[in-house]
Amino acid sequence: MTCIARKILAAIFLIAIWSMAAERASASDDFPNRTITLVCGHPAGSGADVIVRYLAEQLAKKVPVTVIVENKPGASGNIATEFVVRSKPDGHMILVHGPNTIATNLHSLKNPPFKVQDIQIVSNVQSQAFMIAVAPNNPVKTLPELTALMKKKNGQSSYGVSNSFAQIIGELYRARMGLAVNIVQYRTDSQFINDLNSGSLDYAVVNPAFGMSQEREGRLRLLGISSSERMPTSPNVPTMQEGGVPDLDIRSWFSTIVPAATPRPIVDKLNKLFNEILATEETRKFMAPIGGVPFIVSPDQGQAMYLKTYEDYRTYVKQAGITEN
Repeated sequence: MTCIARKILAAIFLIAIWSMAAERASASDDFPNRTITLVCGHPAGSGADVIVRYLAEQLAKKVPVTVIVENKPGASGNIATEFVVRSKPDGHMILVHGPNTIATNLHSLKNPPFKVQDIQIVSNVQSQAFMIAVAPNNPVKTLPELTALMKKKNGQSSYGVSNSFAQIIGELYRARMGLAVNIVQYRTDSQFINDLNSGSLDYAVVNPAFGMSQEREGRLRLLGISSSERMPTSPNVPTMQEGGVPDLDIRSWFSTIVPAATPRPIVDKLNKLFNEILATEETRKFMAPIGGVPFIVSPDQGQAMYLKTYEDYRTYVKQAGITEN
């Protein structure tokens, strides 16, 4: 190759690099340029929906475009997740969902509609522990009492869940305490309230936003949380470990998520916007009553947590006995 040819090739290479850098910078500078949609994998009015709508309201104060919420419930969040990962990767379509639930779905489905590498974490939002709950008219007052009753009923009992993360906790509780309990799947947490009150359902595993709000209104009694420490906002609720369940310390967290092909400058810009929201005292006060703690990370930290969760939940799904669908 002649010297002139090498110089020409070098110039072409530098122009290509410059063009790609300019394109990425332009994409970030021009973002956002149309409506931003936060997608929720749960119904309107659910605990998750409350969090997503709060984020949308706060984000709308920071960007020059409209921010809306679109609810796509069903299939433990798979409908919403697939919808977002298949969307145009330009940062305007954002999933707000739990990486724990995504990891569970990826390991429990034979043919999941998306892959682990299809997802890019933008930011984390909050961490939370799920809860074991019974109806207020249930004579059971503690988790050890519930365990004893379930053993006495020996297969003539059932518990409810509305998502795969709750199922992980419910099945680990059942397996580790040697219980013969039937699982009942619901579309939303609110759907099993009547069954709990009628006695056709013995207990349920609920998210803290729903559980704490229903306890305040006298519709649920909370017996235990899945983390290893009690929550500062609900110190009267013991941990499941305190209730006799060995080595149970599982928390869920919400993240903002975009398609993996989303340009990094846009991911970084969104991360900055969401982290500014999470750092406010207003957000801390908003999350406290629903059992959440603001969870600020970089995109790289969030992605590393997601990938580790994916590997960890391979074991959890197996331990919980969740079969492939």
